[in-house]
Amino acid sequence: MIFITDGQVHDVPNNRNNYTQYGPVSALLTGDKNEKDRQIVITNASSYGIVGKEVIIKYKVEDTKNIGLPFAGVTLRKHDGSKEFFKIPVNKEIELALPIEHSGQNVFELETDPIDGEITTVNNKAAIIINGVRNRLRVLLVSGKPHAGGRMWRDLLTSDPGVDLVHFTILREPQKLDMTPQREMSLIAFPFRELFEIKLYDFDLIIFDRYHLSRILPNKYFDNIAKYVEEGGAFLEASGPSFAGENSIYKTSLADIIPGKPTGDIFEQPFRPSLTKLGRRHPVTNTLQWKGKVTATQNSGDNNRQWGKWLRQIDIKAKQGDTLMSGVNGKPLLILERIKKGRVAQIASDHIWLWSRGYDNGGPHAELLRRVVHWLMKEPELDEKALNITVSKNLITIRKNMYDKENINIKVTDPDGKIDYFELKPSGNKLDKGWLEHKMTAQKLGIYAFEETDAKIETKVETKTGGKIDNGEKSGQRRYAIIGDINPPEIFDIKSTPEKLKSVMAASKGGALWLSNTPEPKLRYLGNSRRYAGKNWVGLRKNNDYTIAGVKDISLMPEWLSLVLLLC
Repeated sequence: MIFITDGQVHDVPNNRNNYTQYGPVSALLTGDKNEKDRQIVITNASSYGIVGKEVIIKYKVEDTKNIGLPFAGVTLRKHDGSKEFFKIPVNKEIELALPIEHSGQNVFELETDPIDGEITTVNNKAAIIINGVRNRLRVLLVSGKPHAGGRMWRDLLTSDPGVDLVHFTILREPQKLDMTPQREMSLIAFPFRELFEIKLYDFDLIIFDRYHLSRILPNKYFDNIAKYVEEGGAFLEASGPSFAGENSIYKTSLADIIPGKPTGDIFEQPFRPSLTKLGRRHPVTNTLQWKGKVTATQNSGDNNRQWGKWLRQIDIKAKQGDTLMSGVNGKPLLILERIKKGRVAQIASDHIWLWSRGYDNGGPHAELLRRVVHWLMKEPELDEKALNITVSKNLITIRKNMYDKENINIKVTDPDGKIDYFELKPSGNKLDKGWLEHKMTAQKLGIYAFEETDAKIETKVETKTGGKIDNGEKSGQRRYAIIGDINPPEIFDIKSTPEKLKSVMAASKGGALWLSNTPEPKLRYLGNSRRYAGKNWVGLRKNNDYTIAGVKDISLMPEWLSLVLLLC
C-alpha cells in the first residue's frame, strides 16, 4: 500500500503487526517539512452546566517547534458580544471558567492570534457549546396583606416542580394592638435580615405582591434589593392600592429600579386589558391566546379571543422600560425594564387573579405570568433583542423580533474571516407576525458569527487592522452557527507529518518520502528485502504468488477429422 497523504490519519489501527503478512506500507507526503502552524485545542469541556454557575474547561494553544514563541494571545468571545483577552504559555493546558447565564445553548468562541507564514488560520479558533440547565428556580414571594390574589400567586408558583418557593404574608404588623396575649400567638417575626441580607443572592426572583411600607422592613434592605437587581437579579412588583399612597415602596430606593411612577390615582372601574403596539411585537406577549369568546375587537392579532375585565388599576407614569399592556384610558398596565445586569417587571394592578377565577370569561393569567418570569430569568427565546440562529444541515436561519425596529442589518463572519452583510426582512408566514428573518446556505464547514450592526449594507468599507477585518461599525450581541462538527478533525493537525504512520511503516518495512524533495519517486518490485523504501524510491513486494482460478480445454481440430486419423 502506498498512501499519498499529509500524514494526518486519525484511524491508524493499534495492531500494526498484521501488516507484515500483507506487504509494505509506505507514504508519499505532501506539504513541506518546515511548515508552521498554530492551533487552539479544547482538551476538556462539559456539555452541560447549571445556570448561574461557572463551568471549568481546559484548552491549550499548540505551536509547531519551528515557531519558537513562548506565549500566545487568546480572545474569548461570549454570546453577548463581550470579549476577554488572555496571554498564555503555548503547548500548555490552561483552565478557564465560563459563566452559564441562561438555559439552552451558551456558545463561546476561543481564538488565538495568528502568526506569519502559518499554513492556515482556520484552526486558530474553536467553538464551545454548553447547554445551560436551570437547577431549580428559587423565588421569594412577599405578600403585603392577605387578599384574593395571594392564592393565585402561590398556586401558580407551587404547581411548577422546577420552582422552590419561599412565601411570606404579613398577617400582623408590629404596631397592631389587640388583646391577644403573646403566649397565644403562633406567628413568627418577619426574618428580614436572613432574607434581604444573608440569603438575598440565593434567590433568582423576588416578587412583592401588594407590599406597602411599614416598620417590618428597614429602609437599608430596600437598598440591598436595588443593588441585587443591578448586579443581575430579577424583581417583579404587583401594585396594590398602597402603591399610590403614602406607604408606597416607590418612596424607597426601589424607585431607582421600578419603571412606573405612581401618580396617586386609583381607577376603581371595570376595564379590559389590551396589548400596546409594542406588546403586539414583543415575544413575551405577541402570541398570547385565550380560549374565550371571539370578538370583533381584537387584543393581539386576528382571530384572538377576548380577555376578561379587571376591576382596579393603579395609575402610573412609565418613566422607562417597555409598556406591553395597557388598561384604563391606555394607561400602562405591564412594564418590563432592564436595569444594568438585572431585569424588573411591574404590573399596575392586583386584579390579575380575576382571570384565574374565570371572571368575565377569564384570561391567560398563567401563560402571561410564566412568560414574564421567564423573561426576567433571561430565557433567550423571550429576549426581544436576541438573534435566534437555527441550523438545518447547511441551511442557516437568522431571526429577530421586530421589537422597535423594522430594518435590521446583520454582519456575518464566515469560518475564513470573510465579512459580509445582509438585511433581515419580515417573515412571509402569516402566523409568524412580528419577526424578521433571513436564510442563507453555508458553503464552508466551521463557525459562522452573526451580529446586529448599524453599518449600511451599500457601503462595505473593510479595513485590515492587526490581522483582523474591521470596518468600524457599532455592533450588538454576537451569535454563532456551527456547520458540521463543533471542532471537526479535518481542521486540526494540519501540518504534514510522518509520525502517525511511522509505527505501521516500521512494522511492514515501508517508509516515507517527502514529495517536495522527491517529486517523481521511483517504484521498485522487490523480493524478500529488509526494507521497501529508500531516499528516492518506494517498493512493492514481489511475491511470485498466484492462484489457478479455472481451466478451459480447446479442441485442436474437428471431431470428424480426429476420427479419420484414428481409423487410419
